[in-house]
Order: sequence, then C-alpha cells, then structure tokens
Amino acid sequence: MKKEVFTYRTRIEAPLELVFRWHTRSGALERLMPPWERWEILERPSCIKDGTRAVIKLKIGPFSRRWVVEHRDYREGIGFKDVQVSGPFKLWEHSHLFEPDGPSGCFIEDRIEYVLPFGWIGSIVGSSFVRNKLKVVFSYRHRVIKEDIEMYKRYGEGNMKILVTGAGGLIGSALTAFLKAGGHEVTRLRHSKRTGEVPSDRNEIFWNIEAKRIDLNGIEGHDVVVHLAGENIAGIWTGEKKRRIRESRVEGTRFLCESLSKLGEPPQVLVCASAIGYYGDRGDEVLTEEKPKGRGFLADVCSEWESAVEPAVKRGIRVVNLRFGIVLSPKGGALGMMLLPFRLGLGGRIGSGEQYWSWVALDDAIGAIYHTIKKTELEGPVNVVSPNPVTNREFVKTLGRVLGRPAFIPLPESLVRLVAGEMGEEMLLASVRVMPKRLLDSGYEFHYPDLEVALRHLLGRM
Repeated sequence: MKKEVFTYRTRIEAPLELVFRWHTRSGALERLMPPWERWEILERPSCIKDGTRAVIKLKIGPFSRRWVVEHRDYREGIGFKDVQVSGPFKLWEHSHLFEPDGPSGCFIEDRIEYVLPFGWIGSIVGSSFVRNKLKVVFSYRHRVIKEDIEMYKRYGEGNMKILVTGAGGLIGSALTAFLKAGGHEVTRLRHSKRTGEVPSDRNEIFWNIEAKRIDLNGIEGHDVVVHLAGENIAGIWTGEKKRRIRESRVEGTRFLCESLSKLGEPPQVLVCASAIGYYGDRGDEVLTEEKPKGRGFLADVCSEWESAVEPAVKRGIRVVNLRFGIVLSPKGGALGMMLLPFRLGLGGRIGSGEQYWSWVALDDAIGAIYHTIKKTELEGPVNVVSPNPVTNREFVKTLGRVLGRPAFIPLPESLVRLVAGEMGEEMLLASVRVMPKRLLDSGYEFHYPDLEVALRHLLGRM
C-alpha cells in the first residue's frame, strides 16, 4: 500500500483569524468546489467541529459515487482534518493548516495523504493523473480563497441579514455560498404553488407571484434583498414562453416591491437583476448606462422590469438594477451549453461572428452584487459586464484555444433563425457592446477582466 502526499501552500495578505473563520463557515465548501467538476454536495455541516461530516456525490461519466468525509482534530486558528469514511480512495486524510506570517498575513496549506484503490495497479495507472488533478483543483481553490478574503477585507465581513430570490439559479447559488462564507445570514425566498406550505429549512420563506402570496412577517427585518428570480429565457419563444418570461420578471418584481413597501422596517437596499438586453441590437456602438433603450422583446421586458421597482423607490429603499451580460460558468448559461460541441471539435462562430458579446465571469457577477450592496452611492442601472467585450468570433476562438480544440465550424445565421427563431435573433446574433462605466467609476476592481484568463480559471486550464 503506497501512500502518496500532496501539498499546496499559499500566502494570503490577511489576518489569520479572518482566513480561518472563512474556512469554518457554511458556504465555504460550495465556494471551494471547482465549477468544471461534476460534484454535488448532498450534506454539509453548518460549522466545522470534530465529528461533523460532508457527503459529496462524485460523477464520473455515467457512474456516480458517494464520498463521505468526517472533520477531525479541530484546533481553533491552527487547523483541522477531513478524513474519508467511505469513498473512492483507499485512504484520504486532508489537513487544512494555518500559519501566521506577521500581523497582516498568513499561510494556508493543504496537505493530503492518500492511497489509491486497486493496489499497485492503481498507483501505476492513476498516480500522475490524481496528482495533476489535485494541483489544478487546489490552485483554483486558493485563488477563490484569496479573492473572497480580498472582497471581505475591502467591504467588511458579514453582519447583514440578506433575502435572496432565485437562490437556486446559476448566480443565486454562487452568491448565497459567498455570502454565507463571509458570515452573513441568508434567507431564500422560494416559489411555492401550495397554500400554507411550511418550509423545511428555517432560512427559507415561500411566495407565489400568481396568487399574490408572501410571508410579510418572514421578510420583515432584512437589511438587503437581492432579487434574481425569473423564467429561464433560453428556449423557443412561443407566445406562452414570452408571457412567462415577462410576468416572472415584471409582475414578480412589482409584487415583491409592493410587499417590501408595506414593511415596518423595509430593507436598506434592493439589488434587482436586469440584463443588457435593455440596449437591443446596437452594432459596435459603445453602450453605457446613460444610453437609451433599444428595440425588441428583451429590451421591452428589461425596461418594464426596471420600472417595476417603483413601489420600493417610493418607500425610500435604495434600488440598484444590475444589467447582467453573458454570465460565464461551465455549470450553466451560454458557456455551459457551448462546452460539449466545442470539446468535440464542433464549435465555431455564430452567424457573421462580428456581433459583440458582452460577458462577465461568474466570480465578478457575485463581486459586483456585493459591491453594489456596500456602495451606498450606487442606485439605478449598473452594467455588470467585463470592461473588455469581444466579438463572437474572438469569443469562440479564445474558447477553442483554452480547450485545445479547433473552432472553425460556423453556425449560419439562417440556421440560427430557423432553429431558435426570435430567441436566436436577440440573444445569439444581436451585437451589444456594453461597458461597466458605473462599476468602474465607483471603484470596483474586476478579478477577471480578460476573457482567456476568465475561461482558464472557470475551466481549470490555468
């Protein structure tokens, strides 16, 4: 039985106490899960202490395996261990070690002792593969830790009570984990069709937009509301689909804002999602928040969506409308849909490829939300996009390079219109060259302003 040892060590410019607290909070495990891996957290501890466990489902091709690890040897400010109880390894002991480095810095070290399954055959076949995989995974994890800690150093740690709608979505799930790891109390406002349904989690509240039902007592007393809920816009835009897209955003936002306006203690700020679809198809025109609304279904929906916050504005709540660009994550959205064909070497430009795609890495989408919560001077529309928009031709070329695959099979405009109809016209073929002027002017510093660096981070190709 050959025991392997892997170590990854990083210095962080932050007090040890802050870094250690981050690791022990709910949400940290989700933040540390690489988005390109097919892992699902089945059980998580609310805090780290001896005897608590985490259960993860690993998916490898068509197969899956439960991985159960137990926390042991917890020592405040020094470290703790994750020890495999059952799972894919014959032995797995992961030590999280913390070491001060002066008053303003510290080292974090992940030390893993493991034994591969299948004896000497497993060691010969899998040793280099596992070691390389660990190097990529822990490089990602340490970057996330440094970036999150940097955000909390800049804006302050958690002391807020935050209500989030759409918490199970691409942005909402990542935001919730980020907020919890920072020490904030997060309540999820979830849709329920059943009258009188009781949440199974004390941090959940139900609402129903169609029936105009919401627990006013439950939403009372929150400092911040982040409203991200809405019908997925991907798919064929039938009349019914367009109705759901509009009503979930416009009527849902109006109902939420009317409810917030009735509270005795309304939130200080409402951060409400919108989208750069507001600008319509504008060619190579540089678009900042001052530019007028464009034409098209999405532009009309976004305009009504943003206007629906008026009841909250009248109540004196500071409202920020975040106009999100294409949010990049391999777990969903545009990038998630593009990965399979590109990995098969079937990717290429869409239409002419000259249309601008304004994008933002998921990490910066989360960072922008937190920035706008904390920056009390920000209100109204704020573009959430990288300061470096690219054409579709540049986007697919960069993605192909990151994946090490050719990207020369074009998707003709005629086929996009035939297959995707109006949705393809407005989302894939429209050119929207957007700049995050208000974010930059208010001091937000992007983690991933460059597309290739962002894709390498998100896909484990650094």
